[in-house]
Amino acid sequence: MPRRVLILGAAGRDFHDFNVLFRDDPEVEVVGFTAAQIPNIEERRYPPQLAGSRYPQGIPIYPEEELERLITDLAVEQAVFAYSDVSHEHVMHLAARVVAAGAEFVLPGDRTLLESPVPVVAVTAVRTGSGKSPTSRAVRRLLTGAGKRVAVVRHPMPYGDLIRQRLQRFAAYEDLERGRCTIEEREEYEPHIAEGSIVFAGVDYEAILEAAAAEADVILWDGGNNDLPFFRPTLHICVVDPHRAGHELRYWPGEANLRRADVVIVNKVDSAAAGAVAEVLDNVAFANPEAVVVQAASPITVEAPELIEGRRVLVVEDGPTLTHGEMAYGAGVLAARRHGAAELIDPRPHAVGSIAATFAAFPHVGTLLPAMGYGEEQIAELAETIRRADPDTVVVGTPIDLMRLVDVDVPSTRVSYDLEVVAGPSLDEILRPVL
Repeated sequence: MPRRVLILGAAGRDFHDFNVLFRDDPEVEVVGFTAAQIPNIEERRYPPQLAGSRYPQGIPIYPEEELERLITDLAVEQAVFAYSDVSHEHVMHLAARVVAAGAEFVLPGDRTLLESPVPVVAVTAVRTGSGKSPTSRAVRRLLTGAGKRVAVVRHPMPYGDLIRQRLQRFAAYEDLERGRCTIEEREEYEPHIAEGSIVFAGVDYEAILEAAAAEADVILWDGGNNDLPFFRPTLHICVVDPHRAGHELRYWPGEANLRRADVVIVNKVDSAAAGAVAEVLDNVAFANPEAVVVQAASPITVEAPELIEGRRVLVVEDGPTLTHGEMAYGAGVLAARRHGAAELIDPRPHAVGSIAATFAAFPHVGTLLPAMGYGEEQIAELAETIRRADPDTVVVGTPIDLMRLVDVDVPSTRVSYDLEVVAGPSLDEILRPVL
């Protein structure tokens, strides 16, 4: 009898692990997925068009809250953990629930890595919000500046129609519209597209790898959350955040990224406390003494600082960084304080619908607004929350021009941030083996 497997996921690595490990394995029957972290992704099915001939009805997706019942009712023998940016304690509580219900708990390893026909530079992190995006952009600029054709492959965010999202290629803003991309997707894709790069993403990363490699001399793996790469890296860069010192040894699978990396970038040293930077450097030396270590600043640029000084401002920051990333603030708050805002408006009394629910679920988020936008309804609730807060200025600390998507007639200014190496070898030196 095939081994009965349940995959614990969050609409990302779970599908990849199924495709690579189990789809064509006659000794395994995957009886379901569970869903966590992302709203409105449970109660779907992994469609038969993607699940393959062994699953003509597709595979159901259940809420993770039903874990014990599922193990009993579906006679699950093995639960495979397949999502990211959670504490080691969270992982082991799930393991305890699985084992107590009578099944095995599994963390997959290298078998999930696909082999690329072209070099792969992977940018990962120990936590979401550490600075992968500016690092990826800096790496891509150097590679393209050296004459390399670069395809950016982004960690999956398939929150919509999974069949349509099997293989996505984004080369223009119009592609984002056709793809019905969420705010979270746009935050990751737009900065690359704005500088003329092609971005691939989706569900089936074997097909995505084949398509990306056909157009590129080098693939840049732009990781999501703190997840492990899906492609075997030629060069593995891991970004560490001293604003959350100690997390590099306490979160899954960020610690695995730290231990596997060829290069560790300790980011945000310009805004973090010296003691926190020292703690992170000690932890890096303990976990990965062979790694090349770089210290980097994350300088902040404000588009129109005059719209902040003396004004009542509402700061909008990247949603996942604030929610399961557990950051209390980001570049937008730093910019508002630095440029003399008269008041940072607390959006919580004005929040509506799912935005209010987000604040209730993540009480550490204070006087700033997470840019949640997993669908048209949630984007409308985000806009209504901004209107009710009635700011003089919206300070946009996300990587995209958010106000193009949110129908609010309020002045706004964007905050951007980049990567600047301040100690250790330059990115040119680091990338020399690939160049």
